[in-house]
Amino acid sequence: MNQSLHEFIAAHERLFVLTGAGVSTASGIPDYRDERGEWKQRQPMDYREFVGSHAARQRYWARSYYGWQRISRAEPNGAHHALARLEQLGRVRHTVTQNVDGLHRRAGSRALTELHGTLQTVDCLDCGASLARASMQQALRQLNPQLVPQSPSIAPDGDAQLGDIDESTIEVPGCPACGGMLKPAVVFFGESVPAERVQLCRDELGESDALLVLGSSLMVYSGFRFVREAARMGMPVAAVNRGKTRADDLLQHKFELDCASALEAALRLLDSRHADSA
Repeated sequence: MNQSLHEFIAAHERLFVLTGAGVSTASGIPDYRDERGEWKQRQPMDYREFVGSHAARQRYWARSYYGWQRISRAEPNGAHHALARLEQLGRVRHTVTQNVDGLHRRAGSRALTELHGTLQTVDCLDCGASLARASMQQALRQLNPQLVPQSPSIAPDGDAQLGDIDESTIEVPGCPACGGMLKPAVVFFGESVPAERVQLCRDELGESDALLVLGSSLMVYSGFRFVREAARMGMPVAAVNRGKTRADDLLQHKFELDCASALEAALRLLDSRHADSA
């Protein structure tokens, strides 16, 4: 059956929503892949490279210093606000986001799992202490006066394309509690999502009646697994995404639309129907 997005949402009262980078593009944060599912830029930092190489950490923190400035100023867009409203209306049971920008939470989503963590916190790999990203920014700035203002292009994980800065000169702050190695509280490539986080998502999926993918090519297994599990359970799956996804053969419906405008239009129809029945 050729349903509209509004009809798909209206037909299911307990949606499990899985979002990707395409949800945040209207907030000025670019996505990773093109419409063929290919990388638009270099692959993000690998976990083993980060923990095993001081030079890699210098490179990461120099670029992330600028990337965070852009991400921290980004505002939730219509897609984030529409999902928060759908949660309030009782249509969204749980949202799982692969994004690390924190925009879903800022828009008001509460039944939320940030599958890959958040850039807003930095963790010590040695003692387990956590600090706010603003504190890390301040420490980087104090230790590295060469980090002069610039506006480079960024990636969804906060990585930035730098110009003239010699990354080998970057002094990386240590943990203020123990001096240990600091890492953003995000799941890097090559790193596993915590098992308890995955299980929580599976439990929520089991209590849902349909899965809606928004702005994700699903090329990364950590998100694709939930679509595969939903299909195995016979659960209806729809996706709003411009271009190829890894799960195209598992989808009942696919909408090649912009996430923000599509969700806002669907919400207007649902709100109108809700008002008429009140």
